[in-house]
Amino acid sequence: MASQVASPSASLHTTSSSTTLSTPALSPSSPSQLSPDDLELLAKLEEQNRLLETDSKSLKSVNGSRRNSGSSLVSSSSASSNLSHLEEDSWILWGRIVNEWEDVRKKKEKQVKELVRKGIPHHFRAIVWQLLCSAQSMPIKDQYSELLKMTSPCEKLIRRDIARTYPEHNFFKEKDSLGQEVLFNVMKAYSLVDREVGYCQGSAFIVGLLLMQMPEEEAFCVFVKLMQDYRLRELFKPSMAELGLCMYQFECMIQEHLPELFIHFQSQSFHTSMYASSWFLTIFLTTFPLPIATRIFDIFMSEGLEIVFRVGLALLQMNQAELMQLDMEGMLQHFQKVIPHQFDGGPDKLIQAAYQVKYNSKKMKKLEKEYTTIKTKEMEEQVEIKRLRTENRLLKQRIETLEKHKCSSNYNEDFVLQLEKELVQARLNEAESQCALKEMQDKVLDLEKRNNSFPDENNIARLQEELIAVKLREAEAIMGLKELRQQVRDLEEHWQRHLARTTGRWKDPPKKNAVNELQDELMTIRLREAETQAEIREIKQRMMEMETQNQINSNHLRRAEQEVISLREKVQYLSVQNKGLLTQLSEAKRKQAEIECKNKEEVMAVRLREADSIAAVAELQQHIAELEIQKEEGKLQGQLNKSDSNQYIRELKDQIAELNHEQSTSAQVPKGQRGFSGNPPLMESTLSTI
Repeated sequence: MASQVASPSASLHTTSSSTTLSTPALSPSSPSQLSPDDLELLAKLEEQNRLLETDSKSLKSVNGSRRNSGSSLVSSSSASSNLSHLEEDSWILWGRIVNEWEDVRKKKEKQVKELVRKGIPHHFRAIVWQLLCSAQSMPIKDQYSELLKMTSPCEKLIRRDIARTYPEHNFFKEKDSLGQEVLFNVMKAYSLVDREVGYCQGSAFIVGLLLMQMPEEEAFCVFVKLMQDYRLRELFKPSMAELGLCMYQFECMIQEHLPELFIHFQSQSFHTSMYASSWFLTIFLTTFPLPIATRIFDIFMSEGLEIVFRVGLALLQMNQAELMQLDMEGMLQHFQKVIPHQFDGGPDKLIQAAYQVKYNSKKMKKLEKEYTTIKTKEMEEQVEIKRLRTENRLLKQRIETLEKHKCSSNYNEDFVLQLEKELVQARLNEAESQCALKEMQDKVLDLEKRNNSFPDENNIARLQEELIAVKLREAEAIMGLKELRQQVRDLEEHWQRHLARTTGRWKDPPKKNAVNELQDELMTIRLREAETQAEIREIKQRMMEMETQNQINSNHLRRAEQEVISLREKVQYLSVQNKGLLTQLSEAKRKQAEIECKNKEEVMAVRLREADSIAAVAELQQHIAELEIQKEEGKLQGQLNKSDSNQYIRELKDQIAELNHEQSTSAQVPKGQRGFSGNPPLMESTLSTI
């Protein structure tokens, strides 16, 4: 925690001037403008810097590293003066996260993961790493100084590999420098804590990265946590069983996501361990430059080995086209020289591609179970082979003993009883072997019946790809079977030679003949037992093949069922879509019918208005005719004088104007308009006559 304000390459080597970092680094404003949380964080940073000043080793590392390369170590205060506004916000945000770590980790775990994927600020990297792995308060830290006083059996190995760890880095490159010394201390202390693992070469790179960020005691605590909680201890065990599991899981991911590249690797005998083992053992620290590897290590501290699988598969996806054109040596050169420098511009593109890889945790658990089953079977086969070899060796020793007894003619009752006991035990073993053989045969018949019920597949190429792993196991089993058969033949030849040598010696006493018969029967049962064991192994092999074929057929059936389900879902979707279209069609037809009804109603209304207009015109014509009749009657009878005539004419004009107005308002239909337009001349002529 003392190095939470140090740079990535020199956090261990912070000078006394770094105490000025706490206030200006987090914000260029005055302390009075900071929140109480920020002030508390500043107090913590100042306290840690004060403790760091008292660490003589850290001060010594500062002086030594500055003599080596002054440009690689920049003081915290000068770095803080060049921070951009974005970096200032990041500093304040991470400061609050560190200050309220317990609440943030519980309530906002996803947000913390997203921030870690974007990169931890280098000044906060040490304390955040300790918080991520819960190494900030470990009791073992108090034992560190005592462990350094002890002697480790791995010291020579550690000394030999120290110079190979980060040989270009200023802190480690000089022989017997402070960097090499603290690296040796941490590796030695862990080899004493975990004697089963002791020391493994790849672990020094992880410890070296930790020492670039924090003092050695804290680096030791973080490394212990990584070994215990991040699967690294299983990776670094002498058997490296966890590394084999990782290789198996990664190879299955390649086969699933990049089948063409997987086939190319198989054709070139380019095994996964030839290029990917260092990825898992050093978390890409020996593959990429430190800035990129450190970003990946940030995510590893947060999410574990999942990021190694993701980044590894992303690298293969991005380089698939180039790798497909290369042979085994060319691919090795590509992994060693080309890939490490593809992301010198920054790791963001690689990390983005890594999180586009499909990673299924449940499937990885299933692959782990499969790998465990395979290894268990291999161990059982090895135990069985050792047992048969031991029995063969004992049988040879017994034959030699029998020959010696025959030569010396020292047959006694105890020896006969011993032979009888061995004969009874051999018969029991033979009976058990026969029962096991019968069970195996029944199981093989059952598997054959089940396999016959499965449909044949036409895609032979895909079946061959799925059987590659089975063929490898089959070849190993066949070799073991051949070895057993050869041993049986050797035993038979040895027994025949023994019989040929001892044919003339079986005629003496009856007691000797009984012993010889027991020996013959014992040898025969031994041979039959060996043959039965060979048959059992052969039937096991056939059963394994049947189970594999059964699994393949089951996989094909499952795929066919998935395709049928997919097709049914598609049909259902199309049916729903068809129903929607039919509903839209019926709605459109209904709207069209409504529009047609409205049109018919409008046509009827127009026709009604036309009939009304014709009736109104007819009434006007009748009225005009009556007026003309009245005019003629007025002329003949002389009832009107001139003044009355003028008044009468004005009244007629008013009536004609009103009639014309009514005609104009009612003449909306062309026919009615035409019928009415022929009348005004008649009225005007009548008016002029009057």
